Amino acid sequence: MAAPPFDQLVKEFSRLPGLGPRSAKRIVLHMLTRGRQSMETLAEALSATAKEMKVCECCGNLDTTPVCRICRDEKRDGRTLCIVANIADLWAIERTNSYRGKYHVLGGILSALDGITPDQLSLSELETRIENEGVEEIILALSATVDGQTTAHFVHDLIHRKHNHITITRLAHGMPVGGELDYLDDGTIMTAFKSRRSV
Repeated sequence: MAAPPFDQLVKEFSRLPGLGPRSAKRIVLHMLTRGRQSMETLAEALSATAKEMKVCECCGNLDTTPVCRICRDEKRDGRTLCIVANIADLWAIERTNSYRGKYHVLGGILSALDGITPDQLSLSELETRIENEGVEEIILALSATVDGQTTAHFVHDLIHRKHNHITITRLAHGMPVGGELDYLDDGTIMTAFKSRRSV
């Protein structure tokens, strides 16, 4: 019978994406057998990350400063804004080095099943940026799922109604239907960017 602290740690790890109770238990056992120093190092890293990481006030990315390094980079093309659902998708695109514009993180996608409505996404912040930053092109880089495409259509209509001078493009359908950006290989993402078209 495991001790309560062990069970609590397994419970916390099993809440992470892709980890069930059995995988979480293996991880905790591995750390315990490596010794106290291993766990203390992990605890310090978790604590430092929790204290130092901030959500970018401009785009919603994560960084150690209030405005992330992408938003601060004057070499990035501020006229092009890539809309992504979450930070993992932003990082997936950045891995490819194929895009030199800026980003806007919605903070999720619309989902009737999960009860995610437009007011829970950063859409008002997006409109403010469009009005203030001289945006000329919006790239809808949302996953090719039903909810992802529903969100893309909603954002398209929202922007097009008020800013019909802005070019709106989306990633090419080289992305597999039902695919999540964070799980795609770099070549697929690069090809999708190069093949984007107006919607």
